[in-house]
Amino acid sequence: MNSIILLSVLGLGNLFLGFRRSNRLLLPVMMLILGLVLTVNFIDWGTTESYFNGMLTIDDFSVAFTGIVLLTALVLIPFSQKYVLDGETNLAEYYSLLLFSLVGAIMLVSYNHLLMLFLGIETLSIAMYVLAGSDKRNLRSNEAALKYFLMGAFFTGILLFGVALVYGATGTFVLSNISFAVQNPAPGFESLKPMLYIGMLLMFIGMGFKVSAAPFHFWTPDVYEGTPTFFAAFMSTIVKTAGFAAFLKLLVQAFPAANAQGIWLPTLTAMCVLTLLIGNVGAVAQTSIKRMLAYSSVSHAGYLLIALVAFNGQLVGASANGILFYSLAYSVATVAAFGVVKLVADARQREDYNGLNGLAKTNPLLAFSLTVSMLSLAGIPLTGGFFGKFFVFSAAVENGYIGLVVFAVVMSMVSIYYYLRPIIAMYMRDTDVTTSEAVPVTTFQAGALLLLAALTVLLGVLPGLVAGVL
Repeated sequence: MNSIILLSVLGLGNLFLGFRRSNRLLLPVMMLILGLVLTVNFIDWGTTESYFNGMLTIDDFSVAFTGIVLLTALVLIPFSQKYVLDGETNLAEYYSLLLFSLVGAIMLVSYNHLLMLFLGIETLSIAMYVLAGSDKRNLRSNEAALKYFLMGAFFTGILLFGVALVYGATGTFVLSNISFAVQNPAPGFESLKPMLYIGMLLMFIGMGFKVSAAPFHFWTPDVYEGTPTFFAAFMSTIVKTAGFAAFLKLLVQAFPAANAQGIWLPTLTAMCVLTLLIGNVGAVAQTSIKRMLAYSSVSHAGYLLIALVAFNGQLVGASANGILFYSLAYSVATVAAFGVVKLVADARQREDYNGLNGLAKTNPLLAFSLTVSMLSLAGIPLTGGFFGKFFVFSAAVENGYIGLVVFAVVMSMVSIYYYLRPIIAMYMRDTDVTTSEAVPVTTFQAGALLLLAALTVLLGVLPGLVAGVL
């Protein structure tokens, strides 16, 4: 709760810095705010507190996932330095919107009431709608914001309709009470089961949109491509982490497997298989690295869905730890990838693979950082991505989903192809007129890239630092 209060108050205070003639103070202040909130967040570790009459619960689960989203935001901020150097007039507003969206993310990982789930999604999403269109003079950015807003509003309506049906069937919005109502049916509950099952399906559709799961992923490539790269990285990591934590709580606390397995398990399994297939095959066909990362985001939603399919009925366990570790490893690698793509695109005005040609000669650090990122996303050993997939697959095997794991391994092999393409371009292709100059990189950004690469390798060498904390 301390994190929510600090982010809200400091987000409002940050707006007043926008009245200064120079915005050079904004970036260090933003780093200070995120560092402070990240530190304060872990004060709640080992305790369980409920707020707003039990609608919001702060426990180890919420503290751990809050830590991931705050850390991701902290290591992402250095790549917004160009906005400072260019004198972006709305930078204070952008930073405050990011802080407010983090409030929504924390609500998503801490909710215990379906209305709080809705408030968290909307707090997070509305900020993202605005930031997607922040490049107001760019038609692609305007198109991305419009698509994201219209489809986001549509799927939020579907989610709310599902919430209404679940409430109509169970008479409660509280997750634990929904579970109790299903396990201890009142007289006449049998006639309400179709309403409950339809409500569950509609809620899954709404949550599937938020985490870019197929077949509700169709907005992702266009929105990621049009959204400014810095905000697309935020969308790809923090929104996904918070969304999957919320999805897991919904399944575990409201619709436990013992009562609803025959209803939602086939649906979730089908979503998982389709997401893995579309995400990986779609990424192979891309020529833009930014669109490739968008389809990559879809494919990683598929791997995380495996953990949801295989959960053991408890909020703490193999699935929760798998999602936690995978989210951290994925977020660190994705921030590094988007960071390099942004720096290269700003300098060379290109977002295709050829824009990376010869980068190892002109900018060895950028090439090294992107290589580590791509290897981690592909799940190569000695990177965090390898153990992220290992923990998720282990949870699935323990629960008998061997066929699903085999299919996921095949899709991982497919992903190696498109993750190696940027590496080949950087190390094995010659520069041309547009790629012969070195990409400007500040000391601050270089330090952030080195930190991200170190974290990726550290998670691959010492996974026990994070694995098993829940």
